[in-house]
Amino acid sequence: METFLEGDLTLEQIIITRRENCEDIKDFTPANDTGEVYCPREFDGWSCVNWTSAGQVAHFPCPYFILGFDPKRFGQRTCLMDGTWFRHPDSNKTWSNYTTCVDLEDLELRKHVNFIYKTGYSISLAALIISLFIFFYFKSLSCTRIQIHKNLFLSLTINNCLWLIWYEAVVDNLPVLMTNGLGCQALHLLVQYFLVATYLWMFCEGLYLHTLLVVTFLTESRVMPLLYFIGWGVPAILVLIYAAMRSSLREEKLHCWIHESLYSWTLSGPVCISMLANLVFLINIVRLLLTKLHTGQPVSPKASFQDPQSSVRLRRRNTVLSQTGVMSGRTRKAVRATFILIPLLGLQYILMPFRPQQGAAWEPAYQIISAVVTSYQGLCVASLFCFFNGEVSKEGN
Repeated sequence: METFLEGDLTLEQIIITRRENCEDIKDFTPANDTGEVYCPREFDGWSCVNWTSAGQVAHFPCPYFILGFDPKRFGQRTCLMDGTWFRHPDSNKTWSNYTTCVDLEDLELRKHVNFIYKTGYSISLAALIISLFIFFYFKSLSCTRIQIHKNLFLSLTINNCLWLIWYEAVVDNLPVLMTNGLGCQALHLLVQYFLVATYLWMFCEGLYLHTLLVVTFLTESRVMPLLYFIGWGVPAILVLIYAAMRSSLREEKLHCWIHESLYSWTLSGPVCISMLANLVFLINIVRLLLTKLHTGQPVSPKASFQDPQSSVRLRRRNTVLSQTGVMSGRTRKAVRATFILIPLLGLQYILMPFRPQQGAAWEPAYQIISAVVTSYQGLCVASLFCFFNGEVSKEGN
């Protein structure tokens, strides 16, 4: 196997280089003292097939640069008894068997999973666009909570749109993947940016709701600039770091950066931290609600002893809670509110890191569930926090 790095080369350049390497060692012939017949070393267009005894089958690693091939598998070429390579009956040309390089069951699974992603993203995209129109159309829906919803929905909308473009223009487009142009690499970075932004706006949702419940006085005019920085600024910083690190290694830049990277942790690390923080927020929110609902306390007992503006704060908190049904019941309503908040805070993704190894028995189930949960989140939050929202319904009527 060649030891040179091929990450900056086009497919054509990779093949030319591999051909030259094969020809450089072509003059070496095996000892033939016994008169044994061999098929000669030959470059088949992708791989260098070694000298092989007549009647034997040559095995060689599947080329890593062909998308869909598993480099851990092996291609085959049959050496006939007369010392010539097998010729395909249709083309009458020497032929290497690369069908063994593809895991057909895995390929079929990925087709089904991609279909689920495309369908879910399309439906969610339509729901999110309608939700954004509603939020912007009704000017009265302009409190801080709705402003955060708008930014989360906008991030989800662009993220869904970019994923659809990614699947159509890159994943399902072999020439684009092989060309590995700057355009598809830039698209990859945009997808990653809005993906991280979506997670961090979910974190902003949790941070704001938690702060609203535990802090008596909250200057909302100072809240949004901080949330804008977290939701839009931090992802830009993370993606720039990711791009700089990944572009430093040539083998990391193949096929429009479609493969898993050694530096994915620069994005996944902060995302995991934000998800864990949201989990802590949710647990504390539920604890506070259960305590106050069971003791009959108002949501913010401190506020009743403050100036008139504190009563405005109390009403705003009650509005937030009434949206999830918390103020209308006790434990059952609090549990219901918890489940409603899960998609808003993105806590369903906490289970996603526990990905099975490729080939594991439950990998297909994981892939399908992951595709459904991820692609339909936009539809879920649009339904819960816009279409079925009491304030929106009131404005519509």
